[in-house]
Amino acid sequence: MWRQFTVISTAGTTSSFKTVFHGLNALSGVGILSIPYALSSGGWLSLILLFVISIAAFYSGLLIQRCMDVDPNIRTYPDIGERAFGRKGRLLVSVVMYAELYLVAAGFLILEGDNLQSLFPNMGIEVAGFEIGARQSFVIMVALIILPTVWLDNMSILSYISASGVLASAIILVSIFWTGAFDGVGFKEKGTLVNWHGIPTAVSLYAFCYCAHPVFPTLYTSMKNKHQFSNVLIVCFRSMHLKLRINGSSGLLDVRIKRRVADYIKPFNSQA
Repeated sequence: MWRQFTVISTAGTTSSFKTVFHGLNALSGVGILSIPYALSSGGWLSLILLFVISIAAFYSGLLIQRCMDVDPNIRTYPDIGERAFGRKGRLLVSVVMYAELYLVAAGFLILEGDNLQSLFPNMGIEVAGFEIGARQSFVIMVALIILPTVWLDNMSILSYISASGVLASAIILVSIFWTGAFDGVGFKEKGTLVNWHGIPTAVSLYAFCYCAHPVFPTLYTSMKNKHQFSNVLIVCFRSMHLKLRINGSSGLLDVRIKRRVADYIKPFNSQA
C-alpha cells in the first residue's frame, strides 16, 4: 500500500546547531521546576531512575529516526502509526498526540496565568461591562502574545525563539544557585537516601521532563543533514540530564526553594 504513494521531498533547511536549540527548548519545560520536589520525594537514589528514564527517552528518539528512515513519506507520528497499523493506527496516534499537545498548551497557559497573578494580584480588565479577573486576563494576554508564533513554519527562524527558552532555563538554574549561595538561604537540607513511598511521584515527575517526543519528527524532517539527528539527540539529552541533576540537587539542598516548590505542587496533586 505504501509503495503506491508518491515520494515526498523531505529536504530540510535547519542546521544541526539550530536543531539543538529546538530540542533543548522542548525538553526544558516546566518539568525542570518540579525536580527538587521529585528528588525530595524519592530520595537521592531516585536519581538512578532519572538516568534510566533519560536513556529510555533517548533510545526511543533513535527509534523514531529509524522509523522515518524506512520510508521517505513518513514525516509525522500519524504517518508512523499508519505505516505500522494502517488507517486505524493513524487515527489512534493522531487523537492521542493532538490531545496531548492541546492539553499541554492549555496547562502552560494556566500555569502562566497563576504565576503572573502571584506577581500582579490586582491586575484585571473590564470589557463591555464584564470584569475579567487577574488570572483570566493573563491567560488571554499570554495566548495573544504566543499566537503569532504558530504562523511561523520556518524552523530556522523558530530556532531563535527556542534559544530564548533555553536562555530562560539557564537563568532559572543560575537563580537557584544565587539564592542558595548569596541570598542568605544556604544549602542546609540533607535529603534522604531513598523514600519508597515517594518513588511513584518522583518517577512521574522525572518522566514528565522527557515528554518532548511529539516534536522529534518535525525536528528530523527540518534538518539539512538528517544523519546528524542522533548527535543532536546526544547533545540535547546529555545537557538536559546534567541540568536536571544540578537543578534537583541544588533545589533540594536549598530550604526555601524546596518548600516553595512543594507548596506549589501539592495543590495540583490533591486535585488529581
